[in-house]
Amino acid sequence: MKLDIRNLSFEELGSYFESIGEKAFRGGQVAEWIYKKGVWSFDEMLNLPKPIRERLSVDFDLKPNTIAEKKISQEGTTKFLFDLYDTEKIESVLIPTATRTTACISTQAGCKFGCKFCASGIGGWSRNLTCAEILTQVLHVKEESLKHKRPLTNIVFMGTGEPLDNFDNLFKAIRIINDPKGIGIGARHITISTVGLVPKIKELAKQNLQIELAISLHGFDNDSRNVLMPVNRKYPFDELIDACREYGKATKRQITFEYIMIKDVTCTDKAIVSLKKAFRGIICKMNLIPYNPVSEFGHKTPSREEMLSFKNRLEEFGVHATIRTPRGKDVNAACGQLRHSAMSEKNKMTPNEIQSDVI
Repeated sequence: MKLDIRNLSFEELGSYFESIGEKAFRGGQVAEWIYKKGVWSFDEMLNLPKPIRERLSVDFDLKPNTIAEKKISQEGTTKFLFDLYDTEKIESVLIPTATRTTACISTQAGCKFGCKFCASGIGGWSRNLTCAEILTQVLHVKEESLKHKRPLTNIVFMGTGEPLDNFDNLFKAIRIINDPKGIGIGARHITISTVGLVPKIKELAKQNLQIELAISLHGFDNDSRNVLMPVNRKYPFDELIDACREYGKATKRQITFEYIMIKDVTCTDKAIVSLKKAFRGIICKMNLIPYNPVSEFGHKTPSREEMLSFKNRLEEFGVHATIRTPRGKDVNAACGQLRHSAMSEKNKMTPNEIQSDVI
């Protein structure tokens, strides 16, 4: 199978052209066609001589993902189900609001972390996505946004999989997304969400990018997080909070804590007391996420009154909190509802079967 050209950085594109006796600037021309003009074929790159286009077609692939399914919710959220080259499937979401248009992007085929409220880990995990597979999702969502005359403004890596578990491919893609020669999305409009891989959070602080970090906290102490998130066995609550405190000091960036609101589990008086202690000295805000139903779990969503009371009590001790409005819930595109659909049975691994340094 040929290499997808979107796996190449700008520097690697330039080096490729030099290796075939061409000028490095040809790499910039190719990047412009792919990331600015959104073409899906080398034949469309009309400012390249025909022999170069033919050589590119021999050496590389440049294809769209196959869209197996596209669903549009009542409020305009669009969910894509993509077929990958090896029968794996991933989901991505276009989320339009009054002030921004966001792409929610997957980074792995499946998820190995098995959080006990999220559909993404139910089918198990197969593999990391390549840089090209990450970028191709963004290009499809960008194309859809332009059809609706709503240019893409934000990227959130909150789809299927754990972004920091695919660190190298993720950051190769992010640098192309962020670069003005690439897709051109500002770093502060790119958010990485993580279940709390402590060593990778420390590595993230060294990347010299002003991207946003979101921590999928979802518990208020060690015991509560153990119930919902198996990763807490490897990186306990207190260790994660310490890493967040160090990250904030190193980057001077605000951290967003994402917190699932489950009736009688996370939305409790005990949680308020514990979070007040944990967040002391951290510049942060909280996204309170009403639990979105997943058929395999028996959780319930708190009432609106319970969630508002929880939010108000957080703000009393100085933590800015917002209750996230579910988007795409009617097409299973809301937070926690994306799945690794129709996974190849021979390849999938469940969280209990995965032997790694993470779980």
